[in-house]
Amino acid sequence: MAAYLDHAATTKPAECVIQAITDCLTNHYGNPSSLHRVGLDAELQMNRARAIIAEAIGADAKEILFTSGATESSNLAIRGACAAYGKRRKHIITSAVEHASVRSTIDALEEEGFQVTRILPDANGVFHAEDFICAVTEDTCLVSMMLAENETGRILPVQDVFRRIKKKHPYVILHCDAVQAFMKLPVDVRDMPADLMSLSAHKIHGPKGVGALYIRKGTRLIPRTTGGHQEQGIRPGTEAVPLICGFGAAVQWMKPTVTQRRAHVTALHEKLLASLSSMEDIRINSDPEGSPYIVNFSVKGIRSEIMLHFLEEREIYVSSGSACSKGARSGVLSAYGIPDNLADCAIRVSFSGETTEEELNMLVQAVKDGQSTLIHKH
Repeated sequence: MAAYLDHAATTKPAECVIQAITDCLTNHYGNPSSLHRVGLDAELQMNRARAIIAEAIGADAKEILFTSGATESSNLAIRGACAAYGKRRKHIITSAVEHASVRSTIDALEEEGFQVTRILPDANGVFHAEDFICAVTEDTCLVSMMLAENETGRILPVQDVFRRIKKKHPYVILHCDAVQAFMKLPVDVRDMPADLMSLSAHKIHGPKGVGALYIRKGTRLIPRTTGGHQEQGIRPGTEAVPLICGFGAAVQWMKPTVTQRRAHVTALHEKLLASLSSMEDIRINSDPEGSPYIVNFSVKGIRSEIMLHFLEEREIYVSSGSACSKGARSGVLSAYGIPDNLADCAIRVSFSGETTEEELNMLVQAVKDGQSTLIHKH
């Protein structure tokens, strides 16, 4: 039996998702921009998925724009907003633990002349809303912060920050990377209130290669690519209708069970934390109050790569951090004050609603075996 415990990297597509994609490829293959019946049918299928995704975050269907994934969504959101609103106001606020798609985009804008404030957590790894709010000036164009951090699962105070900034500084554009929170934690743009939000399909049992960007009505974005009129002219190019239909099917499949899935995963999360806490030479890097879907821990004295391959030999699949960093240190753990020698030993375990207690028991036993086998070798 294999134990796949890397769901923050990607998830296995649900059966209904595969069926939806196959049905679309077979029966709804038209170009949604075509004016004939075959094209209109494809457009209908696409807009059905758009409505499902919009409803899941409390948005209007016209506020959902499809992209190739969350990386493109975040690039478009940040660069598009800065192009629209950043001619005079050239200040961006972000957290020090953002996903590479946000972090690298903001780094590039800094090189192009934007001033960037990166907010750090306190000594306990906690972000305080006040730090973000106090950083806002008359020159602030954009605030971008993630809801659930993808390496440790820590929750950032997005709702509190966004509400207070909107009230005091309504001109500031607010972007949230909600990729690791969508369909796992409560995400509602009416409560948040975000102007822009990045979503991904393949983190929720949908297909790779498709994402969405929520754009609050009235928020301007300058397109980053030019071409046709698709997706309101903001993201031109023929839409990937089969993938979009798969995205919609994933949301429709997950939505009724979000609460029970979270309860199931929370029980697994607590069990794993209890097991790890009882073991010697293990440091837990996650916050017990964070997303139950992610647990990050360090096995002292055993580098991540070594433990990763030891587990892989036993058909247990985890990661050493964000899949996008390809095993390289991302700097996220350093931002939380975790020393490099422990960051180099970090393992990320991430669950889905399908994860079983048996898989968890396999992991715990294998980590124990790894400690007794590897600590002397390395």
